[in-house]
Amino acid sequence: MNTSTIGPGTPPGPATPLGAVLAFDIGGTDMKVGIVLGEPTSGVQQLTDLQRHPTPLDGERSGDTVCARVVELTGSYRAAHPELDIGAVGVTVPGIVDEVNGVGIYSANLGWRDYPFKSTLTAALGLPVAFGHDVSMAGEAEFRIGAAVGKANVLVLVIGTGIAGAVLCDGKRVVGDGYAGEIGHAMVPAPEGGLAILESLGSAGAIARRYASATGADVDGARAVLALAGSGDSAAARVWSDAVNALAFSVAQCVSILGTETVVLGGGLSMAGPALFEPLAARVDELLTFHRRPNFVHAVLGENAGLIGSALKARSLLAGGAQ
Repeated sequence: MNTSTIGPGTPPGPATPLGAVLAFDIGGTDMKVGIVLGEPTSGVQQLTDLQRHPTPLDGERSGDTVCARVVELTGSYRAAHPELDIGAVGVTVPGIVDEVNGVGIYSANLGWRDYPFKSTLTAALGLPVAFGHDVSMAGEAEFRIGAAVGKANVLVLVIGTGIAGAVLCDGKRVVGDGYAGEIGHAMVPAPEGGLAILESLGSAGAIARRYASATGADVDGARAVLALAGSGDSAAARVWSDAVNALAFSVAQCVSILGTETVVLGGGLSMAGPALFEPLAARVDELLTFHRRPNFVHAVLGENAGLIGSALKARSLLAGGAQ
């Protein structure tokens, strides 16, 4: 059985267990599923029996097919782990999400509109169901047991094929009726003049595409572009600089408006390390005036942050918290 312990906090004390939580992170290609053990306030979460399954897509009926698969897998996990009392289920999905009413408002990749995930799954499973946005839940995990523990004003940026964010202001995650955190579609200055959306310049996917467009050469991802820039390729250096400038503009806007003190970077592009963090921090510094300078830190929960955040929210249901 694949088991890992996640979180920088101290091991849990003698608190009464709240039961296991089954967490689902639904993506455009596959869904991750795992059992999460551990108290929500302990800072340590144990993820066990992690599995990946293809996401069952069926156009506008994808909500139905996804829920049917969640119900099927929940039954399989219960049968495989009779020693565990699965007390709640957490589900995260991409797109625009109404967390309060448990509705997937819209997903361009998965096809649903206004699908009642929470009520559908609650009725089918007979269990409390926590429902949320995938990156928002990943941010929630970083806020509570990850890189942003102890911070009150935080921006979590997940930079991969696209860009999405989660915002913590005065210790509370900003939901905005499901529309908060969509920083990837914020407008930024374009290198050639005018405006562009952040994702079209600063995402890992955009970096690779823009280099290929500029040179006619295929490249194996954004980190390959970075390596080329380091070896003196002027086109690669320009594309990388454009990405950093676009990211810095959006981060500086958030800092100016929200008073962000910590920026947590996750996703594939964050693996570039100092080659991203150092020029990004320097450019943000140039764009700010009297504002405090944010501290840039690496996300610590990795690709399972969404699962952990989903489980934390589900555990709050067991503890009598808000849904």
